[in-house]
Amino acid sequence: MNPPLISIVVPVKNGAPWLEKLFQAILRQTMAGRTEIIVVDSGSQDETLAIVGRYPVRLLSIDPASFDHGLTRQLGADAALGDYIVMTVQDALPADDRWLEKLLAGFENEKIAAVCGQQVVPHDPTMNPVQWFRPVSAADRFTYSFPDPGSFLSLPPGTKRAVCGWDDVNAMYRREALRKVPFRKTTFGEDAQWARDALLQGLTIVYNYEARVYHYHHESPAYCFKRTFTELYYSYRLFDLKPAEKPWLRPMLSAVKILMKERSIGFLQKFRWLRYNYGLNSAYRRAVRDFNSSLEKGDSFLDSRHAQLCGVAPQALKPIASI
Repeated sequence: MNPPLISIVVPVKNGAPWLEKLFQAILRQTMAGRTEIIVVDSGSQDETLAIVGRYPVRLLSIDPASFDHGLTRQLGADAALGDYIVMTVQDALPADDRWLEKLLAGFENEKIAAVCGQQVVPHDPTMNPVQWFRPVSAADRFTYSFPDPGSFLSLPPGTKRAVCGWDDVNAMYRREALRKVPFRKTTFGEDAQWARDALLQGLTIVYNYEARVYHYHHESPAYCFKRTFTELYYSYRLFDLKPAEKPWLRPMLSAVKILMKERSIGFLQKFRWLRYNYGLNSAYRRAVRDFNSSLEKGDSFLDSRHAQLCGVAPQALKPIASI
């Protein structure tokens, strides 16, 4: 039997509500006959293992205490047999049967190390209508390469962050690229860290937004606050990016406009979703204020505040300006 061309790595923990649909969608792909699925399970207690046993899946089991956003994915990559390695998550779903084909099409030449697709929110009444995918133009494709690391380091912080807006919900790598630039130990943001490391090593990365997956998290304000704080923390540590507080009214007016135009949901639903988005907007603003006030007290205080809220970041993580 010939080795697979593509290996799909899926970190899993109690993924029973989603895995059946994900596996079936992968097996419907035009590239399914040349694809293997690798599940890295970290102590699932639901029906995950029973579902995995019903499909042609390679299972790697790890101690839950050893899970790490970077190292666990690298474990799956090291076990992969394919020339190309796809990273996704248990609750994502390919938007069509050509998802893998579209990711692979992004490798237009041998210099390209990895291709990132796009995650979008489907028009599902159980999901926030303000976040539903409403494209206004054709899918974009961007290529980034910095043969001189200094040219990347000299970019403004916001530009560096945008260039490294990588996403392991939907990304494909050459296997040799993950050997040259492996994922690092981290509590969050292994994808943005990898993109930065890859660009500093002179690799070429591509964003191909024709390759889409559906993905959505229904967040409580408390969860949104912590997620936003850790995103801001890693953006500062990786790219020296300091957030500016956005006006409160603008996102709420935008939410009202979107909801009023949406005819598929009733007035009561619109009111509930408006209240939900108000909660998210308020949580985001609190996180920005908390982050900025912590940063004013110094990096050590910021580190301790992040550890208190979100866990301890690796000691090797430093602002990009200090590298």
